[in-house]
Amino acid sequence: MGQNLALNIADHGYQISVYNRTYQKTEDFLNRNSYCSNLLGFESLQSFVGSLEKPRKIIIMVQAGTATDAVIESLLPHLDEQDIIIDGGNAKWTDTIRRESMLNKKNLCFVGSGVSGGEEGARFGPSLMAGGSKYAWEEIKEAWLAISAKVDPATGKPLEGALPGKPIDGGVPCAAYIGENGAGHYVKMVHNGIEYGDMQMICEAYHLMRDLLGMEANEIGETFSDWNQGELDSFLMNISADALQQKDPSKGGYLVDHVLDTAGQKGTGKWTSVNALDMGIPAPTVAEAVFARCMSAIKDERSYASSILLGPSEGSLPPIDKSKFLEAIRGALYCSKICSYAQGFQLMQAAAEEYRWDLNYGEIAQIWRGGCIIRAAFLQKITEAYEKDSSLANLLLDSYFKESLEQHQSEWREVVSKAVMHGIPIPTFSSALSYYDSYRSERLPQNLLQIQRDYFGAHTYERTDQKRGEFYHLDWLNPNRPEIKV
Repeated sequence: MGQNLALNIADHGYQISVYNRTYQKTEDFLNRNSYCSNLLGFESLQSFVGSLEKPRKIIIMVQAGTATDAVIESLLPHLDEQDIIIDGGNAKWTDTIRRESMLNKKNLCFVGSGVSGGEEGARFGPSLMAGGSKYAWEEIKEAWLAISAKVDPATGKPLEGALPGKPIDGGVPCAAYIGENGAGHYVKMVHNGIEYGDMQMICEAYHLMRDLLGMEANEIGETFSDWNQGELDSFLMNISADALQQKDPSKGGYLVDHVLDTAGQKGTGKWTSVNALDMGIPAPTVAEAVFARCMSAIKDERSYASSILLGPSEGSLPPIDKSKFLEAIRGALYCSKICSYAQGFQLMQAAAEEYRWDLNYGEIAQIWRGGCIIRAAFLQKITEAYEKDSSLANLLLDSYFKESLEQHQSEWREVVSKAVMHGIPIPTFSSALSYYDSYRSERLPQNLLQIQRDYFGAHTYERTDQKRGEFYHLDWLNPNRPEIKV
């Protein structure tokens, strides 16, 4: 990532210095890219820092956590006031807040910038989410806008075709100032949480096609390619279609059929879910996507359980019309995606209030349209929703998304029902549907839950016939059970 970002910066005409504590790696990097006359390597940290114009702008691309702190500490003796350190890793936003506060006390600036797009994005244009002081942003703004991905101003679709030494010319940059201190890294974390949801939803569609419809990997890939021409157009759908049609290089057949069904994770999805719980924001779809990876990890246990635990009897279930059910899966996937993004944006709204960030949700959707892993045509609709109403409480309330959910919800319910009847797990599809049904319910069963809490713990309750904010307790141990206003 760091090497590719350096080459991207060099391609845009900036002179860039690079340093790695293992100089051989720096030397190999320079030799592989000798055509870049504006790419300079240094053997010592002191000479590297000394090569930079003031105020210095130093990008750190190391593993998040203690490694970032160690690099910052090593830089401090060589810096001057107003120099800027930029952390481009997947740092936890609370660490970014802490680091900025510490460096500000030393009259230094710190930018926590989300960088999304993987290695290819870093090389030819990522989505960049910068958080920090306005001063620091103004110092890096020109470069950040230049090296970011670009989208067509009319359609919002990514502009492609960048080559080494030939970056994209024109277009709308996918980079922005998100807000103070940890705002950039927070928004990148939510982006990654949404990414977890997107990936799991596509996997659930694949699972239904494979196990319920008996489709081969290449046929599923072709179906995904077709879906990618419409409202489900996205980077993840595109690569999934391609991956499913990849032949296995050693055994024949399709590669996906020979890959073990255990998935790893780096933690940002978990951070999103934990933070949603801390904030009291319902984000069940992202959480279920994280839990799905956790469930996949206990492969041996699942293999043993599969030989003992029985599922439904297939013989008693009616046949499925393949073409109709494929359309239903497509609709269910789109509806689930809408709900997942709605949860992510609602979480960002809560964080903005908690940390006093002035987040521009339409702009966030805009810069996710290109470069990043969740780039999708769908994001143009989110941008338009917030342009119409910047204070929109939930994406589900926007007219476009409301109509889309109404159009596809019967298909969505059919898919969830059939999956349950056939014993196929679809945690994100089903949790997204429960989220939708809960959000549209004027009356939920938590009135009983609150009475339960009052019964065993005297936690009190509010009454429907009294003003909000007035609390009551029933004296359950008293034979007469009088109600007391607290």
